[in-house]
Amino acid sequence: MVLSRRPDMNHLIEIKIYYEDTDCGNVVYYANYLRYMERARTEYMATHGASIKALMEQNTLFMIIRAEVDYRASAHYGDTLLVETWVPENTGATITFQHTMKDKISGKVITECRAIAVCVDAKGKPKRVPREVMENLR
Repeated sequence: MVLSRRPDMNHLIEIKIYYEDTDCGNVVYYANYLRYMERARTEYMATHGASIKALMEQNTLFMIIRAEVDYRASAHYGDTLLVETWVPENTGATITFQHTMKDKISGKVITECRAIAVCVDAKGKPKRVPREVMENLR
């Protein structure tokens, strides 16, 4: 599922796995990877000049319309994940985010993820991604 990327546009965050993130088998509960993707997208946007809060104040929101996760291995309580994020594609109204989550120590790929976000106004009506956001993500 990995799409092409520009290394100069990648962003990396660390996610420490807490007990609350795991199931009764000490494995990260599968849906939590979606939360980690959300954190990574928010940080990616911020580091590329697109504050989610500022965009919200300008009547610009992003809604996820598709998310795919390929689970390659399990993460466990006490692990730290490195989440790499990049944007392989953006169109007039959508931005595609790609994520690779790896174990910080071993480098083992835990998940490969893709999410497509559509730009909408406060009423949920699709609109074009603001030009300055598009330019910052190229």
